[in-house]
Amino acid sequence: MSIAKKKGFRYTSCIMPIKIQSDLPARRILENENIFVMTEMRATAQDIRPLKIAIVNLMPTKIATETQLLRLLGNTPLQVEISLVRMEQHISKNTGEDHLEKFYIGSEELFDRRFDGMIITGAPVEQLPYEQVDYWNELCAIMDYAREKVFCSLYICWGAQAGLYHLYGIPKHLLDKKLFGVFQNKRIMPSDPLLRGFDDIFPIPQSRHTTIDRSNIMEHPELAVLAQSDESGVSIIKSNDNRSVFITGHLEYDTNTLSDEYWRDKNKGLPINVPENYFPGDNPEKLPVSVWRSTAHLFYSNWLNYYVYQETPYTFV
Repeated sequence: MSIAKKKGFRYTSCIMPIKIQSDLPARRILENENIFVMTEMRATAQDIRPLKIAIVNLMPTKIATETQLLRLLGNTPLQVEISLVRMEQHISKNTGEDHLEKFYIGSEELFDRRFDGMIITGAPVEQLPYEQVDYWNELCAIMDYAREKVFCSLYICWGAQAGLYHLYGIPKHLLDKKLFGVFQNKRIMPSDPLLRGFDDIFPIPQSRHTTIDRSNIMEHPELAVLAQSDESGVSIIKSNDNRSVFITGHLEYDTNTLSDEYWRDKNKGLPINVPENYFPGDNPEKLPVSVWRSTAHLFYSNWLNYYVYQETPYTFV
């Protein structure tokens, strides 16, 4: 039985798919991985109300990021309807305009809709002051909208730094060198539903030049640190009202994402260190192995279930 209405409640008893456009490039990749996806045509025949999730995709490699996030959102017992969101005040250099026009909505259309959850991705602009990012004002408007109209928003990497800065005035700090690799994290609040089922120590990939100091977060009693690393610092933060979750790393990354980034910069002659704790024996000539995949699936499943699904009424539109 799918998500249905029964005496005012919704219930599930089987794995549910993500609902996407039938010709989205991610569809074929996910189907080949046995991730259950549902096209719009098939979804219209089902009498259910899926969770509506907006993904504000700020990454230049948009198709890769779409696939990474849809893979994680599509492996839960919930039907999820995805809306991809673009910045109207930014011209993408890496993704064709035809793809953006076909599969994305702009912020103005976003504001006219209601969503159960929202994801704001990272972006390779962390070394710029926030106000110098060409779409900063538009992103601030989206974050304000989400704070009022979305049940829970998930902010990733630079998106997390931007959210903490805009919503709480917490600054970012430039690192002496790029934080690059896979780092172990400790659960600080193991009883929190977001970390339910997590190991005491778990890995998160990182790729950033800036960081958030824990002392700055502790100045805000409305925030809680859920996990942190001795090497990479604070990793998961949430607001006490459960409306915002911030993760400083990239659990959504594929096995080869850090490798591709390393070799891209290496082949361009750019200064880049071998990502830490990633290649076997720290030898970039060897194929990397993912050690964070199960953590990623559990994190996104917990976020969807405990922070979005459990909080959203069936009649929410």
